[in-house]
Amino acid sequence: MSSRPRNALSAALIALACLLVPFGALAAWASYGLADTGRYVTAMAPLATDPAVREAVVDTVGDGIVRETDAGARMRPFVRDAVRSFTGTDAFRTAWESGNRAVHDAILRAVRDGGGGEVRVDLAPVAADVKERLAADNMPLASRIPVERTEVAVLPADELDRLRRGFHVLEVAGFWLPVTAAVLAVAGIAVAACRRRAVTATALGTALGGAFLALAVALGRRLTLADLPEDVHRPAAGAVYDALTATLRTVSWLLVAVGLAVALGTWLLTRRRQPSPDN
Repeated sequence: MSSRPRNALSAALIALACLLVPFGALAAWASYGLADTGRYVTAMAPLATDPAVREAVVDTVGDGIVRETDAGARMRPFVRDAVRSFTGTDAFRTAWESGNRAVHDAILRAVRDGGGGEVRVDLAPVAADVKERLAADNMPLASRIPVERTEVAVLPADELDRLRRGFHVLEVAGFWLPVTAAVLAVAGIAVAACRRRAVTATALGTALGGAFLALAVALGRRLTLADLPEDVHRPAAGAVYDALTATLRTVSWLLVAVGLAVALGTWLLTRRRQPSPDN
């Protein structure tokens, strides 16, 4: 095969490989990151000390306790202060980890088992600890807190249906997209007439794919927060989004760095091998 068809085939294979890079990284992150309970809990653990998340817990649990006990506006500040104080304790961090594990397990079961209806999480452990703190402070309404009914919906039924439809696709794509991208890149370099040039093109395309992925994560954050209902605590939602996508952002910039480093190294090696004008 002459050099022109080889270069054309090489360019097509490399372009397709680089196009698959951000999608493969995204699918692998969703399949092996979000779908793994241990990794999810680890990513969410630092949020137990995040001020925005703690305030969201105060709003959810405190208002829920007031509503269930019919305490009224007069007792609301005391209940909220008790919840806020509780969010600074080790017991809250333990409850936060347990709650996130329960949320993840519940969603995975609903997605994999095909159960219907919204996914709800019981906040009874948090409410029980708040109840004990209120009782220790001699609050008269503490004994009336119905800890067994403190639940919040974490995933509506319509969102669950969409998540279920895409979950199995992601499980397959999370493995095969990165493998396909690697195979196409290797094939594109192998058939190229000038392999150093093909390596440089692949590296630059990988860096461009990483930059596109970083841009997509940033744009996704803005769109996600903009689509939230008015009653959702946006700073807390932003903190959760940042925690969940931290690995994805790291991968995107790693792709940029590695791609540019390989392209630069190949260019320097080419220049070094070129004969000087004096020779």
